[in-house]
Amino acid sequence: MESAPSAETTPPPTANTGALRPMGALFQESSPERRVPRRQVASWALWDWATQPFNSVLLTFVFASLYLVSDSFLPADIAALPADDPVRESALAGLASDYGLASTAAGILILLLAPVLGQTADRSGRKKRWLGVFTVLLALLQFALFFVHADPAYFWFGAVAISLGAVVSEIAGVNYNAMLVQVSTPRTIGRVSGLGWGLGYIGGILALSIVVALTFVDWFGLDTSDGLAYRLIAVGCGVWTIVFAIPLFVNVPEAPAPPGARRVGFFAGYAELVRDVVALFRAHRPTFWFLLASAIYRDGLAGVFAFGGILASVAFGFSPTEVMVFGIAANVVAGVSTILAGRLDDRLGAKTVIVMALSGLIVLATLLLMFQGLGKPAFWVGGLLLSAWVGPAQAASRSLLARVTPAGMQGEIFGLYATTGRVASFISPAMWTLFIALFGSTIWGVAGLALVLLAGLVLLIFVRLPAAAR
Repeated sequence: MESAPSAETTPPPTANTGALRPMGALFQESSPERRVPRRQVASWALWDWATQPFNSVLLTFVFASLYLVSDSFLPADIAALPADDPVRESALAGLASDYGLASTAAGILILLLAPVLGQTADRSGRKKRWLGVFTVLLALLQFALFFVHADPAYFWFGAVAISLGAVVSEIAGVNYNAMLVQVSTPRTIGRVSGLGWGLGYIGGILALSIVVALTFVDWFGLDTSDGLAYRLIAVGCGVWTIVFAIPLFVNVPEAPAPPGARRVGFFAGYAELVRDVVALFRAHRPTFWFLLASAIYRDGLAGVFAFGGILASVAFGFSPTEVMVFGIAANVVAGVSTILAGRLDDRLGAKTVIVMALSGLIVLATLLLMFQGLGKPAFWVGGLLLSAWVGPAQAASRSLLARVTPAGMQGEIFGLYATTGRVASFISPAMWTLFIALFGSTIWGVAGLALVLLAGLVLLIFVRLPAAAR
């Protein structure tokens, strides 16, 4: 790797800290003509495929929504009540709220740990090593879910284990995303990033399809009482993570530490992060305000998928198979809509696409709350339309950030983009939990998510973009 550019040729950094600068420097040093071996690119992108079953199968559509927040973890006398009994509905809402509480705690842990651990990996030149550590931890936490028996006494063990999995996954993702500039050039970074994103969608669809297929063959005659089917799914996801993550660690080399990188203590890392943000506010206000707005609404977008399976199961009475089929359909719709929205982005502008998407999501969430009485058809229509807007909002956000990023600072600003997203990751779970606790029904969690999206939308509307970005 070439040495760092001289002070005369390097654009002014956002801040003179070691927190985000290494990523930007590496990106700036990359020549458009530099060729990255395809094996490295494919191996890096395959990590998205490796970890997606945790997000799609365990966190969203199967384990948490169909098993953890279900009558398997209610007292026997309450579980025996009719599905429409108010006592039973209230008890299920309590489980959904408790799970939201665990998710909120996970978001706070991500806030406390991800930025500093990401800085440590940058300065030490050990991003791949840290990615390996957290990938193994993620697999072990998935294996731990095998011991979550269908008994109320195991609920908090399951909720804590899967929430810690979310923490580990997010921290691993910080190091994974930081390696993007290592396996791409300024000309190919979009395509390489999209390859990882696309493989993630495909991996989630395939994993959910396998689970659905197993339910149709009745698990080959296995006794699936005591939640064995869900516990085996967790083990399968853990094995999937290990097997498909191996190529990255075999084929992608570890990037060396940046020259002159200095060590900063754990708590001092937060001071460095604050200095980054203050310097960005002083020099590039539109970028700063966009990072703030996107941090909030991106957390709302994450909440739509994170709690979608629970909503389908608890609030709309979907069967396990119906939830999984819905999950497959939602991933397909999200993937297709994201590709199509790319053309609107070029024609109308990224900010317009984001505003349209967030507005659509807020309206649909409100309608879903109003028409819950229509049952499953309402969720099939509303839920798939919600999925159709999530992907475009995420993709257009990345595009808009590229437009408001000063020349030569792409890597640095995208690093801060990732960090600010982690900072807000507790808001949606907290609002989900609060609204369910206030109104005593799971469907009201939708209102909490809609308010998060609305707050991000309002902030985004007031972002004044440079002429070039518009």
